[in-house]
Amino acid sequence: MLTIAGSDSGGGAGIQADLKTFAAHGVYGLTAVTAVTAQNSLEVRAIAPVPPAMVGAQIDAVLDDFGADAVKIGMLWSAETVRVVAARLRGRQGAMPIVLDPVMAAGSGAELVAGEAVDAIAALIEELLPLATLITPNLPELAILAERLQAPQRGATAVPLPATLPARLELARRLAAHGPAVLAKGGHDPGPEDAEVVDLLLIGVGGRKTGATARRGERLVRFAGPRLRTRATHGTGCTLSAAIAARLAAGEELAVAVGGAIAYLRRAMAAAPRLGAGAGPLAHFHGFQHPHMASF
Repeated sequence: MLTIAGSDSGGGAGIQADLKTFAAHGVYGLTAVTAVTAQNSLEVRAIAPVPPAMVGAQIDAVLDDFGADAVKIGMLWSAETVRVVAARLRGRQGAMPIVLDPVMAAGSGAELVAGEAVDAIAALIEELLPLATLITPNLPELAILAERLQAPQRGATAVPLPATLPARLELARRLAAHGPAVLAKGGHDPGPEDAEVVDLLLIGVGGRKTGATARRGERLVRFAGPRLRTRATHGTGCTLSAAIAARLAAGEELAVAVGGAIAYLRRAMAAAPRLGAGAGPLAHFHGFQHPHMASF
């Protein structure tokens, strides 16, 4: 497994969360670091992007030797890095699923794309969307990407969130028209706290390969569960996309992989230790930890 993403000094998101998730699923993790962040459970204090040429060199080094059964893509920071990643993966994607988590902001609200967000988002849509097996936007990311497809000069500015499931599905269709299946995550739904969290998986028209199968025609799968009352939410998007990629690497069909990854994420949130003063990290190894650790 290869993860292409940023580093989180707090260990809860990014490369660190991906490697823990891979290990918990019994797969070996390879990395290409795109940026180094100074962050904790409360804030992102600083970001130092890795030069795009170095990102490309990391990808070449590991794929030329180890290869990969799947790739997870997270924080890329700049348009130039997006293009370098796309160039390295183009031509290889038929042999391995690619899960794209379109990271645009940290849970604390800090921007995780460069100042020229319009260019970075445009490059992601043009270069990586057609290569991806699956894209996993949360509601703000879904709204931004769908808006950007219609309004090319709009960047990562605030846009209205889809208020209903049909509206969410319509935005997902805009992304799916460019190739990938779309998992429209519902964790950011501003509805009542006791409402269900609903994630919609749209496998669009065109027969994109997903794991061991190819689907033709549109298929919609709904995943729903009670909202967990926890502040252990740091790195949830990273963890979910990494878990899906790991399951695809093992040969699971896409909907099965997504359902299993959601169940894994919910257990990791429920078992999370109380670390940090803000949005805490997950218990990625909840299947292995001693019961008393959950109370720390």
